[in-house]
Amino acid sequence: MKEYINEYIRPRLQGDGGEITFVKQEGNEVTVLLQGECSKCLILDRCLAWIEQRIETDCGKRVRVIGIRKKPYFQDV
Repeated sequence: MKEYINEYIRPRLQGDGGEITFVKQEGNEVTVLLQGECSKCLILDRCLAWIEQRIETDCGKRVRVIGIRKKPYFQDV
């Protein structure tokens, strides 16, 4: 899961000024750290749902993605 997030999801979020880091996976829950633009995004719930959908489509696994926002917003990346 860490490799998938780093190689597929991360570059797409970086294109919009965001940053995502895999933190851990426990069962079907994947925890990620969100920084940069992602840390203040107003549509973060939709993005997390998109990540869950991509993982299900590409990896064949149903997971719940939990996002942790880190502050300060711009000085963290």
